[in-house]
Amino acid sequence: MDTFDTSRNLTHQVVHRLGGAIVQGSYGVGEAFPTEAELCNSYNMSRSVIREAVKMLAAKGLISSRPRQGIRVQPNNQWNMFDADVLQWTLSARPSLQLLREFTELRIGIEPEAAILASRKQNPDNIRAIEAGLKRMREAERGNDDPLEADIAFHTAILVASENRFFIQLRNFIQTALRVSIASTNQIKGVTMASYRDHEKVYDAIAAGQPEAAHDAMSGLLIEALELIDQSMAERAAAH
Repeated sequence: MDTFDTSRNLTHQVVHRLGGAIVQGSYGVGEAFPTEAELCNSYNMSRSVIREAVKMLAAKGLISSRPRQGIRVQPNNQWNMFDADVLQWTLSARPSLQLLREFTELRIGIEPEAAILASRKQNPDNIRAIEAGLKRMREAERGNDDPLEADIAFHTAILVASENRFFIQLRNFIQTALRVSIASTNQIKGVTMASYRDHEKVYDAIAAGQPEAAHDAMSGLLIEALELIDQSMAERAAAH
């Protein structure tokens, strides 16, 4: 058992080092990638550890490994962005505005619908959880809570309140990405925290059981964020 655990830990170490290097661009797409034998020498690991690490990276969509073709880095549109490791590596590598835009587009497709479901389900415990997130945002404005964590608590509570298992499964993914996305859009907007009043409109509509108003209020929040990102992308493009 100890041997297995040690081997597994070594494999994860290799996966994280190689995965992070791939995402940061240390290995070009389609270019020659070290062979398993070369990786064994580089990391001073056994062939079994390296082979398992390669399988894990392939499962995450970062590389392909085929007979006679060797190991190749995949284009980033093949990466499994819902994989926690891939998402974390990507966010840690200074995410581009394009990535933030795509994530915001995903949120637009999900969160307004989650707000509709939350307003229809009217689960008292879930409504209170959304209210708790909103209260944390008010406290953050007063300097008594973390603005980012309060904002995240509000949005993820709505996902849970949808009572849709697929939306709920996205909670950890959304939490991880929001830590970078919200901080970035707030920076673009020139503020230190999200608007309590705008989020209050979302909560009020959900608590009142008004699906259309909940949808529109949430859409408004996200469309504003998308417009800020587009404006920043346009300004950067003009500067070059």
